[in-house]
Amino acid sequence: MRSLKKCFGEDVVYHLLITIVAAVLLQANGAVSVVLPNTGCYALDNNSRIHDFSSWIGQPFEYEGNGKDADLVVRFCKDVESRSQAGYVDYGRFDKVNYFRTGSGHVSFIQEYFNGDLMNCEQSYDKMGRTAQVNIICGNCPHGQCKGGLGCICNVEYESTCRAVVELAVPCEKPGLRVFEGFTVGFHPRSWEIVYNGMTQLGYEEAHKEFSFNTAQTRVALYMTAIASVSGSVQKPLVKVSPEQGLKVRLSGSAATGGSPTTLSPTVLLIDWRCNVARDNPYDVEVTIPIENYDPIQFTLTKMCEYQQGEGGDASRGWAIFGVLSCILLVASTLFCCGGFIYKTQVQNQVSGVGHGYSRPEDVNNPFANQASWERQPASTQAARRTSEVRYGSI
Repeated sequence: MRSLKKCFGEDVVYHLLITIVAAVLLQANGAVSVVLPNTGCYALDNNSRIHDFSSWIGQPFEYEGNGKDADLVVRFCKDVESRSQAGYVDYGRFDKVNYFRTGSGHVSFIQEYFNGDLMNCEQSYDKMGRTAQVNIICGNCPHGQCKGGLGCICNVEYESTCRAVVELAVPCEKPGLRVFEGFTVGFHPRSWEIVYNGMTQLGYEEAHKEFSFNTAQTRVALYMTAIASVSGSVQKPLVKVSPEQGLKVRLSGSAATGGSPTTLSPTVLLIDWRCNVARDNPYDVEVTIPIENYDPIQFTLTKMCEYQQGEGGDASRGWAIFGVLSCILLVASTLFCCGGFIYKTQVQNQVSGVGHGYSRPEDVNNPFANQASWERQPASTQAARRTSEVRYGSI
């Protein structure tokens, strides 16, 4: 260990050990990722642990106070209503997107309810109507107003006609996994289709055939971002393929080497996958990203292999290049042959033209010299013959 620290440095060895231990634990016990709940009825506590209240949705908590307007009902993660002899007054509905957050002091969580009745509240709350804030206490009321059961409303205060503040004590369930807040994974540098705020999005929490990548797509780029102050906690990703044989997967890119992602400088994880064995059902590619001091990030990609690619597109590109070069060589050889033929024809014509333009002296004594004279005779001989024919028999 000391020799490793001397060679690589203490920080490098520490992160290496973290990665090795995480890999061993993930292989031995199986990684459990933080998956986004099906509903918005969840919250993260001060230790970034998730509390899922999805099973509590609609659970009514009634409060009977003094006065005609004191009766109030909270339907958990649904709405808040004041029920009196004068009728029902709506103090807002639960907003499942942005308004369930961590509290402070003896308040564990805070829920916000908006868009209640507008009566006498049009101006002061910017047409949001009556609103309610529910302060959730994990455990019992501070003054022992109620104990046991599914909990109860400890107190209700009306800040105005338009706003009610409710204190609700419930036996909070055991905290869940620790979420690496601010971490995202997407298909573009500024997107988060796969992981948002440290939680795996629905569709990538397990294998879904409708989310599969087709056979021809041999590379996928995933971009990761994290809050700069904790970006060093991100470790090298691990990959597991099911079934193990038939799909060749290779990781590369800055994220594969353990780079620290930030919101300004995302890291990229390149996944190269090649279909060696075709099958009807897709392959499951499980990607696990260990996070120091947090539960790991895990998501599943599915890959279709409708036909065999062998070693992949490299071989196909090699054959394509070979075909192009072969075509080029064929065209070049054809042009060379045509040029050679044309050149040979021109040379032969020039040589034959020289033979007809001049007569050699030895042809006079050659017994075969006049053998082909009928084919072509010199112009001077023809002229002399015509002259002698004119002169014969003339006066």
